[in-house]
Amino acid sequence: MSANLSTEQVKALDKKYYMNTFGDRIPVSFVSGDGINLRSAEGDVYKDFFAGIAVSALGHNYERLTKELCDQIGRLIHTSSVYYVENQARLAQMLVENTCADRAFFCSTGAEANEGAIKLAKKYQIEQGRPERIEFITLKSSFHGRTLATVAATGQPKYQAPYKPLIEKFVHIELNDVDALKNAVNEKTAGIMIELIQGESGVHPATMEFVREAERLCRENDIAFIVDEVQTGVGRCGRLFAHELYGVKPDIFTMAKGLGGGVPIGAFCANEKFASAFKPGDHGTTFGGNPLSTRAGLVVLDELLNNGVLGRAAEAGEYLGDSLNKLKDECPEIAEVRGAGLMRGVEFKEPKAKEVGNKLFEKKILVGVVGDRVLRIVPPLIVNKSDIDILLNAIKEVL
Repeated sequence: MSANLSTEQVKALDKKYYMNTFGDRIPVSFVSGDGINLRSAEGDVYKDFFAGIAVSALGHNYERLTKELCDQIGRLIHTSSVYYVENQARLAQMLVENTCADRAFFCSTGAEANEGAIKLAKKYQIEQGRPERIEFITLKSSFHGRTLATVAATGQPKYQAPYKPLIEKFVHIELNDVDALKNAVNEKTAGIMIELIQGESGVHPATMEFVREAERLCRENDIAFIVDEVQTGVGRCGRLFAHELYGVKPDIFTMAKGLGGGVPIGAFCANEKFASAFKPGDHGTTFGGNPLSTRAGLVVLDELLNNGVLGRAAEAGEYLGDSLNKLKDECPEIAEVRGAGLMRGVEFKEPKAKEVGNKLFEKKILVGVVGDRVLRIVPPLIVNKSDIDILLNAIKEVL
C-alpha cells in the first residue's frame, strides 16, 4: 500500500464514498499505535482513554497479541464451522471454566451476541411449550445493538424511530425501579435483559437490589436472566465479568468489544438449562468463531487471567475512580462520578461535556462524550497510574 493519506484526504474520500451514518467525525485519522498511544497521519501522538469504545483491551500493538495474530494469519484465517475449529473449542472451554456458564457460542459483534441471547431465551420458552412468551423486559436508556431486534431492545427512542413498527415486543422500564420491574413481569415474559452499567447513556450503574430482584424474578417465573456484558465484560469493571460484582449468575450473558483486543468477535454464554434449547440448525454464523478471532480471544483471556493484566487493571480502575472523585471535590463544575473499574463517567452540572472533550482533544487526549454533560472514560486495561495522572491533570487544566 502507498504512503498514508492525510486526514483531510481520508475525510474527502469518506464524504464522497461512505454512507453518511456517522456525520462529521472527530477530525483525525490514526495510522499506528503503541500501548495507550495513537499516532495520527500527521504524526501527532494522542493518549487513548477511549480504546475504540472499550474495545482495545490490551492497548495498541500489544507484543504478544500482534505476534500470535501474525502467526495465525500465516497458518489459517477461516474455515467455517462446518468443520471443527481448535481455537474455537479452546476459547469456549476457557470461558466456561472461568465463568458460571456451561456453553458458549461465538459470533462477530455485540449486536449478534445479544440477538443470539434473545433467540435462545425465546427458543427455551418454545421448547417448554410456552410459545406465547414473546416479551422481553429491558431498560430505558439502554443500548443493546443495531440489528432490528436489538434496536427494539434498546431503550432509546432515537435509535428506534427510523424502524417502527418494531419486530419484537420489548417492555422498557426505568433503571433501578424495582416496583416497575416486578409489575412488568407477566405470563408473556420470556426474559429480562439488562446492562449492569449502562455505557451508551452515560455510565449509569444498576443497584444491587435491582439486579438481585431481576435474578429472583427470573428464577421464580422460569424466564431468562440475560446480562449484556458487551461493554462491562472482559475485565472492564475490575472483574472478568461485571455480574461477579453483584454476586449473581445470569442464565445467559453476552460479550464482544474487549474479547478480541481489537479483532471483531462476540459471544454469548449460557447455562445448560438454556443452552440445551438450541438444536442443530437453530442458530448459526459464517464468520463467528473463526481461527483468527478466537486466537485473539485466547490471548486476551490468557493475559487477563494468567499474566496479571486483570489484577493490574483492577488496581488502575480503583485509582481512576478515587482520582476522579478527588477531582470532583476540587472542581465544582463536576456533578457526579459513576462507574466501576476502568469504566467511568464524569457528569458536569452544566452542558459542557462536548466543549471539555474538544479541549482534551486539542491536548491530544482521547475520551468519549455522551450527550452534552458526560465524559465516558474507558481506557485500555493496560493503562497505568502515570497515564491516569496525565488525564486528570488535563481535565483539571481544561476546567
